[in-house]
Amino acid sequence: MIELEKIERARMYMYKLANGINPLDDSVIPESDIVNNVRLSRCFFYVSSILDQVIEKENAAANNKTLKTPFAISEEKLKLFEYSDEPIPVSAIAKRLNALIDTDAMAQLKYRSILSWLLDINMLEIVAGPSGNDVKRPTVQGQEHGISIERRTTPSGTYDLVIYNRNAQQFILNNMKTIAEYNIKSQSKTPELQGQPWSQAHDECLTDLFYKGVPVSEIAITLKRTQTGVRARLKRLGLVEKE
Repeated sequence: MIELEKIERARMYMYKLANGINPLDDSVIPESDIVNNVRLSRCFFYVSSILDQVIEKENAAANNKTLKTPFAISEEKLKLFEYSDEPIPVSAIAKRLNALIDTDAMAQLKYRSILSWLLDINMLEIVAGPSGNDVKRPTVQGQEHGISIERRTTPSGTYDLVIYNRNAQQFILNNMKTIAEYNIKSQSKTPELQGQPWSQAHDECLTDLFYKGVPVSEIAITLKRTQTGVRARLKRLGLVEKE
C-alpha cells in the first residue's frame, strides 16, 4: 500500500469514528462508548478534514507532474463541432469542444472560461437569485445572440438553466482563440477557499445546489472550492456514496 493509500485509509477511519461507526466492520458503535464522546467526535472530524487537505494537495501535485499543452483548437477541428439545433448549456458546448482534442496531451477547455469571457463582453451578468446567491443571466445583448433561460424541474425543486441556441454556439466558436486565453488564465488561479474549513452556511448551500442537480464543476465555482474538495464534502455529508 502506497503512502497516499495509507492516508486515505486513515481518513476513512477518522470519518467513520466521527460518525459513530466501527471502521473495521461498519457496525454502529454504542452511544455509551467513549468514541461517541462529543469532544472526541469533534477531534475525529478535525483530523479527517486535515487528511482531506493532504490528499487533495497530493493529488494536485501528482496531476502537475504530467504537463499538458494549453487548450487550443484549429479551424479544421472546429468544422467538426457538433452543433445542437436545440439550445444546450455551456457545459455541453465545452464537452463537445473537448471531444475534438487529445485530452491526454492537452488541457481541457473549462466551461467557466467561456462564462468568464461572456461576462466580460456583457453577454451575461451576475444578479441576485431567489435564495440571495449570485446567479448568471443573459443580458439584452446576450439574448439577441441566442442566450436564454430555461426553467427545469427536479424532485427537489425547480431551477433556471442558462442555455445557448445554435446562433450562440456559433458565436462562441467564432471567438475560440480569445476564450482559449481565458482558459489559460483560469488554470493558474487557486480557488479562494481551497483548504479552508466548511461553515454550516456553505454546507447548506452545497446541499441545496446538489439536490437541484447543479454539476460539481459549477458548485466548485460558486463555493470557491476545488472539484475534489466539493466531492469530498458531498461524501462526508452522506450525499453521495463513499468509494
